[in-house]
Amino acid sequence: MTSMLDAVVVGAGPNGLTAAVELARRGFSVSVFEAKETVGGGARTEELTLPGFRHDPCSAVHPLGIGSPVFRTMPLAEYGLDWLHPELPMAHPFDDGTAAVLSRSVAETAASFGPRDAGAYRRLVAPFLGKWDSFAADFMSLPLTALPRDPLTLARFGLVGLPPSTWLMRRFRDDRARALFAGLVAHVIAPLGGFATGAVGLVFALAAHANGWPMPRGGSQSISDALAAYLRALGGTVHTGYEVKRLDDLPPARAYVFDTSPTALARIAGLGRAYDGYRYGASVFKIDYALDGPVPWTAEEPRRAGTVQIGPSSREIGTALRRASGGQPPDTPFLITAQPSLVDPSRAPEGKHVFWAYGHVPNGWQGDFTTSMERQIERFAPGFRDRVLARATAGPRELAERNPNYIGGDIACGAASGLQLLLRSKLSLSPYTTSHPAVFLCSSATPPGPGVHGMSGHNAAKEVWRRLRQV
Repeated sequence: MTSMLDAVVVGAGPNGLTAAVELARRGFSVSVFEAKETVGGGARTEELTLPGFRHDPCSAVHPLGIGSPVFRTMPLAEYGLDWLHPELPMAHPFDDGTAAVLSRSVAETAASFGPRDAGAYRRLVAPFLGKWDSFAADFMSLPLTALPRDPLTLARFGLVGLPPSTWLMRRFRDDRARALFAGLVAHVIAPLGGFATGAVGLVFALAAHANGWPMPRGGSQSISDALAAYLRALGGTVHTGYEVKRLDDLPPARAYVFDTSPTALARIAGLGRAYDGYRYGASVFKIDYALDGPVPWTAEEPRRAGTVQIGPSSREIGTALRRASGGQPPDTPFLITAQPSLVDPSRAPEGKHVFWAYGHVPNGWQGDFTTSMERQIERFAPGFRDRVLARATAGPRELAERNPNYIGGDIACGAASGLQLLLRSKLSLSPYTTSHPAVFLCSSATPPGPGVHGMSGHNAAKEVWRRLRQV
């Protein structure tokens, strides 16, 4: 007779693996079941174009990964995770051939905005500098699963970040700073005027100053592989190629933890319409490129940056986000791009490069955004198309096929707008629990939301081990 496990985790993305590790570290028996043949979820690396070109189908750059409170407690370096830092975390080019930057240095970042806004930026970030560890632990545990370590800094952050980002951007007199900050907010694919969007932009800026925006050597798969290896070292098991359609498909356990969308959880666990009010947001159109050389940026700074935001004005960026969220593809897309092979030559054959880019489109959109995106890249890197050896495109349908958590191509696993930015996946002090006492949710549909940081898994694991110790 098979002995009952303490916990079964469904889904081997970073949050599911983190939840499993946290339970295994506390002596619980844990098994993970993943439908795909490899672990990873949104943190995978694959040859999508040509042999020898290793691409990240979803996440590529990890400011919240290197700064994750839970990852920092794990010996992931012993299991192959090695963070690589580009010279500049991010650059944001403009039509005049110049660029603003987000640097590890506050002074360099502020100077790139120009003299009219340098002081405003320094004053914005000054109260939070040197406080990342305590601040991140508090901010990424919302709703609070423990007493805040630094309540004063958290309250100060709330005063600045809870209003819409458009309010925060009024601090700046010129559009260079506003455009860069609007691009930071756009990483959660939400309109700029939404509740708490100021917090999003500020967190990404502070992450750069505290820890940079690095990439893992070998690609995002390295994060997932390190988590899985650590879990196995702790005695946990991982089963891949195992699709779960109902709870009966799983071995008996005292707790079931789902790194899935709320939609899938409700279907598998028989929770009926428990998450009918949960909203899914805009999608992206993703292109992975194999290039014959580096991107020929006009401005010098993007040639040294791991991430390049492409949107020359805050108005253009705001319009693109508003249209995508409202059901229309933007005429002029805002793009987030990454250049992994600048810092990691192992990602491409010698002298060649991989390039990663996406633009925002409506949920479930079925068009082709390639021409619009490449026109926008050429605007700041003339001759880019001449360096393309191959491209792999993925719209909302393909993204959802690759990862069932991406409903309609929503890579955030739920709209990160309105109250749902913070109160995911339901209005509750315990969003990780469900109406079934043995079933829990740990995906990015729970706080703190999207990103490869494992904190949703960590927070959910806290709820699970508290429940297991009660029975």
